[in-house]
Amino acid sequence: MTQREQAATAFDDLHTRHAAALMQQAYLLTGRPWLARRAVERGFILAWQRWPEVAVDPDPAGWVRAAVHEYALTPWHQLCPGLRTAPGPRKPAPAAGPSDGALPAALLSLPAPYRRVLLLHDGVGVGLGGTAAEVEASTAATAGRLAHARERLAGLLPELGLDGQPPEQQGEILRARLAGPLSAAEVTPRAAAQVRSGSERSARRTTRAAFGAAGLFALATLVMTALTPDHYTPPPKRPLATAPHTRVSPARHQDADTREQRNAARERRNAAREQGNAAVRKRLREARLAPDIR
Repeated sequence: MTQREQAATAFDDLHTRHAAALMQQAYLLTGRPWLARRAVERGFILAWQRWPEVAVDPDPAGWVRAAVHEYALTPWHQLCPGLRTAPGPRKPAPAAGPSDGALPAALLSLPAPYRRVLLLHDGVGVGLGGTAAEVEASTAATAGRLAHARERLAGLLPELGLDGQPPEQQGEILRARLAGPLSAAEVTPRAAAQVRSGSERSARRTTRAAFGAAGLFALATLVMTALTPDHYTPPPKRPLATAPHTRVSPARHQDADTREQRNAARERRNAAREQGNAAVRKRLREARLAPDIR
């Protein structure tokens, strides 16, 4: 027997021993048989996809149970059209009997965390510590949820005889009631071989989708690379703000040159006049300083 055949045999054995009980638990959590079946299938599909991890787990059934419960209590099931139109939970009958739907309906009236804790501790028989670990809560919080759930059930179903009983006796009463068939048998789980084939098809679809997404990303990268120029082209610079340019005609240029020449000639004449005046003032000064010769 090959390694794959051994894994398939171990998986089929796990499915055969626990699928029906998990159907019962999922039905008590949801009140919808078809949602319970879908949750059980999803839990075993995940188990087969991660079988190397599940096979070495100390409690493979607990691994699958946690996956089933998580899927069953996921709030987005209300967005699924097929599950939204599925038959809902039944209302409790006036006279509650051992085989009617009064207990499942009473369980569904509890908040989901309390419902799950009660099912694990009193229905499945998981200890308080194990229940706290599976629901990811502290032991004190788990004990409080359990006590609150039992108190609510005692008020909703007085015929159970929970009121006034010690916690251990309440657990025994609920364990006996939850162990019987509670209308979940109307939908049976799929065969283990069908679950394995469905899991493999789902894995192939996921792989193809991942490769397709990677291919599209690579194609988009190649297209962008081909369309992008291989050199950097800086953006055009905006021109600086300058004063408006005034065009000067050639005639104005000539007038300006003539004006400059006249100014230069005037400056030369003024300089010569200043030199002459300075020479005259010098002679007069010398004449005043010389002795008077008669």
